[in-house]
Amino acid sequence: MRSLLYTAILLALSQAAFAQQTETYGWEGTATILSMYPDSCVMASIATDPVHGGSQSLELERLSDGTPQAYVAWITGLSDGEEVTASFWRYDVTPAAAPSCRIWAHWNDDPGDVNGYAGSAGGNSDYGPGTGWDETEYTWTVVDGHTGLVIEARVYSNPGDMVWIDDMTVTAPTGAEIVMPGGLALERQTWGSIKTVF
Repeated sequence: MRSLLYTAILLALSQAAFAQQTETYGWEGTATILSMYPDSCVMASIATDPVHGGSQSLELERLSDGTPQAYVAWITGLSDGEEVTASFWRYDVTPAAAPSCRIWAHWNDDPGDVNGYAGSAGGNSDYGPGTGWDETEYTWTVVDGHTGLVIEARVYSNPGDMVWIDDMTVTAPTGAEIVMPGGLALERQTWGSIKTVF
């Protein structure tokens, strides 16, 4: 009986170690992005057309040269080997031509500053079909002692061009904190705070 109890406890702990949390964001309020790089590279606004889900989407208008990066989610409290998966729906109607958008990310090991940068984390190299709405997704595995990840919507176009994104989903380990543009965050929990619930 005792070995059965130990087995059950070990199984529960191993499942807790791999537990995931999922947050979604659909730009239904007034918040747009967390930040951008370089400064003043995009104009981020709420749009009512086109929309994938709900009644609003995020419109990104390219204002400058380079590769504008709109920061749409920020995950902190990560450890090596953990995974973060993010996706959003993107819209453009220019097949094989600009404007285009893709999901990308960079490491950020400063939990107090969304603009921190500790190197590129890469992302999905697909620019989309350019035939309306399509979903893009990527999974990052934490390496090299990094503790944070900023999800980017990268815009590839000419100044004045626009792309739209909607219905973002971020899945991260339980215990990490996910920050969305509306300030929505699931706070990091410690074993002590979890045990006080019981």
